[in-house]
Amino acid sequence: MTPSPTRPAPLQGLRILDLTRLLPGPLATQHLADYGAEVIKVEDTGAGDYARTMGAMGGDTSYFYQVVNRNKKSLRLDLKHPEGKALFLRLAKDADALVEGFRPGVMDKLGLGYEALAAVNPRLVYCSITGYGQTGPYAQRAGHDINYIGYAGVLDQIGTAGGAPALSNLQIGDLLGGTMAAVMGILVALLDARAGGRGRHVDVAMTDAALAHAIFPLVEVLARGGVRPRGEDLLTGGVPCYGVYETADGRHMAVGSLEEKFWHLACDTLGRPDLKPAHLATGGEGARARAEMAAIFRSRTQAQWVAAFDGVDCCVTPVLRLEEAMENPQIRARGMVQEVAGVRRFGPPVRMSGLEAPPPTAAPARAGTDGDAILRALGLDDADIARLRAAGVV
Repeated sequence: MTPSPTRPAPLQGLRILDLTRLLPGPLATQHLADYGAEVIKVEDTGAGDYARTMGAMGGDTSYFYQVVNRNKKSLRLDLKHPEGKALFLRLAKDADALVEGFRPGVMDKLGLGYEALAAVNPRLVYCSITGYGQTGPYAQRAGHDINYIGYAGVLDQIGTAGGAPALSNLQIGDLLGGTMAAVMGILVALLDARAGGRGRHVDVAMTDAALAHAIFPLVEVLARGGVRPRGEDLLTGGVPCYGVYETADGRHMAVGSLEEKFWHLACDTLGRPDLKPAHLATGGEGARARAEMAAIFRSRTQAQWVAAFDGVDCCVTPVLRLEEAMENPQIRARGMVQEVAGVRRFGPPVRMSGLEAPPPTAAPARAGTDGDAILRALGLDDADIARLRAAGVV
């Protein structure tokens, strides 16, 4: 985003050093860049961010890399080299925040842990994103999204009654935990640093964040001593008014008529007012009502049900494929699909008054593409840069 004629972007003036790779950290810093922060993506002089070549390629870099690294500058730096470390410390001296996603202790071994950088820049906010946090018996364990939500009790709750736990292609631990919890922690610590002059070490564990948002399963544990089996709770298909129903063409409709008034409208639209008493029915009665609903929805195609419900305000909507969602009139009206360098991508998720969102800049196609400019800003001349490049430092 860029500033309006009268107001700067809310994070303009902030400099963030991004040492992260793959998904959680890069998307977190992209969110910050979207609202005006200067993000310098620091990659090693070897492979750099693995996401550059992961999955389908959209030119010289993967689509995956391109959609989580917009609005950033790129610098290649060998942090194991004494001169590379010295340059990084110079960058950190004027930075507002740093984000890293290595295992606990890696940055300390490089001499670039929180205490070392706080000595250079006391107001620095230093965010570490890991699977299990900086402490605890699992701190050094490897993991991925499936492992984090498994330990957090979240994966157990996803799926249909009687079936195995299901996987979501929206990575709950990585994104809710590693991305959004990091953004929240960084902004909270930045506010504190501005007020008090001292930064903090922000310890983000993806498992912690997934657990902290498992609200309805927690309610069941408090009330009953344990969760209900997946597919049998209020919001996982245990009642007729809230669930997913297959249509005649193998597509699905999402029924979210939790409130009685919405359920009654839905029943009237289906031509089955006799189902109104089964609103929140469970057990045998609920199973019979869900079976009736399933049979009704299988009698027409998804398009026919969309036509029937589109004008009825009762929370019955189609389950869209992503390519369909990207063409949906509501999504388009909100500017949530943008095209940059010929590649469609999602827009910033939060709107703000007085802030317009022109097309963002593309992700750095080449690692280190902004390196010379960044190094010159530190006071290095062309001869210095050439020497460092020849030595493999940058």
